[in-house]
Amino acid sequence: MIDSLKKLIAIPSITDAPAEENMPFGRNVHDALIYMLDFCKGRGFRTKNCGDYLGWAEIGQGEELMGILCHLDVVPAGEGWEHDPFAGEIVDGKIYGRGVMDDKGPAMAAVFAMKDVLDSGKKLNKRVRIIFGCQEETGDWVDMDYYKEHEEIPTFGFTPDADFPAIYGEKGILMVRLSMEASKSGFVKVSGGDAPNMVADWAKGSLTDGTVLQEAGKAAHGSTPEEGENAITKLMRKAAVHDCPFARFYMEKIGWWLDGSKIDIGLNDEASGSLSFNVGRIGMNDEMLSLEADIRYPVTYSGEEVLDRMEKAAAPYGVKVEKITSMDPVYMDKDGEVIKKLMSAYAEVTGDAREPQVMGGGTYARAMAGIVAFGPVFPGRECTEHQKDEWIYVEDLEKAREIYRLAIEKLACE
Repeated sequence: MIDSLKKLIAIPSITDAPAEENMPFGRNVHDALIYMLDFCKGRGFRTKNCGDYLGWAEIGQGEELMGILCHLDVVPAGEGWEHDPFAGEIVDGKIYGRGVMDDKGPAMAAVFAMKDVLDSGKKLNKRVRIIFGCQEETGDWVDMDYYKEHEEIPTFGFTPDADFPAIYGEKGILMVRLSMEASKSGFVKVSGGDAPNMVADWAKGSLTDGTVLQEAGKAAHGSTPEEGENAITKLMRKAAVHDCPFARFYMEKIGWWLDGSKIDIGLNDEASGSLSFNVGRIGMNDEMLSLEADIRYPVTYSGEEVLDRMEKAAAPYGVKVEKITSMDPVYMDKDGEVIKKLMSAYAEVTGDAREPQVMGGGTYARAMAGIVAFGPVFPGRECTEHQKDEWIYVEDLEKAREIYRLAIEKLACE
């Protein structure tokens, strides 16, 4: 399994690459898709390339379809890695590389789990289909839209793109752009961060008074900004000392507060906790200075309410707020049959009887009804997705494979 994963990691399938003919998400994402389809076909799976937007591989027989939704695209590697992001180096029991945790490693573990079930000879009374998405990281999910328009929709299943144990709720996601006229911003130029759903780990800029600023931070996933160190915030703190209107707005209405409270969106509920606010990217052209932020809001609120509150708070500063993308919250019955069987598989392998949970991350569970996020990050393990030197323990991937095998048996054999 690990050797196969290394070959997949070697394909730099970075999301949002320029489209080419018959390659809507770029050549490298396409190559990763073809690799996985060929890999599965060679192991006895039925496969289909769905218009080069995504693909699937399937085992079993039956009327009902179980889905396993994963993705092969990855966020940019960025700078400052100690290990080659596309080599799959193994050091001290950890495999390093962009996508080993999010989501190539879990995808490979799920494929091998399906193969284990196939080889066991156990009778599947349902079809089990792993769907290889190719545009998860952008948040646009054109791949899933294509699938739902042209292919059979699973009635239930899971996506191996989160934490163990099962996730029965996901907060709403709102990506926004906050903009100010460049001539009024106090900056001559400014840039920083690689993606809105990553904590910005670099920023640089120059002010109208001639001051030059540069800051470094620590990357983390945008749904957990507390695990990173935001370089844009550090830069704005220094810029605010000068006569810099945008930096003044930033420190008064965003600043170090990761719950959105300064910009009047400090929302929370009992089911899913507090809102999170991550600044991921900043840039500037001759006309506008623009900041991109990733907001994860509690399941009992709406994206429209969050956006309306922000617009009112930012307007007095001459800052315009606009939606880039949004996804509604997902909230399922944690006592339903699918979650119970997933939890049973997890408990049998680990001996851990903890309860399912709600998270701020966004997965393909939002794309189709009846899909639950399930692994691969175990409780107490560091979540390294979207970070420099992304890694996962090899033993954790092997354990996830065993959990997924048992989950498939419980959901599709019994």
